[in-house]
Amino acid sequence: MYAKCIISAFVVLASIAAVAADEGSMTLNDGPDAALTLARCIVCHSADYIQMDSVFLNKAGWAAEVNKMIKVMGAPISEDDATKIVAYLAHYYGVD
Repeated sequence: MYAKCIISAFVVLASIAAVAADEGSMTLNDGPDAALTLARCIVCHSADYIQMDSVFLNKAGWAAEVNKMIKVMGAPISEDDATKIVAYLAHYYGVD
């Protein structure tokens, strides 16, 4: 019974957080594959993560991050889409 209460509370809090985040208003820098990147990334997390990680990730870092999302977290991203997403993120949100 206690576990069900905890799970229910978690679901309610997660729902509130999702509404508060208002992902519908999130945008990325215009560019090729911006829509693809946004569509694939916000399935699992806020687009804010892209901006937060942009201060320290270069192309290799973005490639590692995208591969982690696919292999460890199970993100449904094809290899072709992953290549496009990494190129977009490296160009518009990567450090030199």
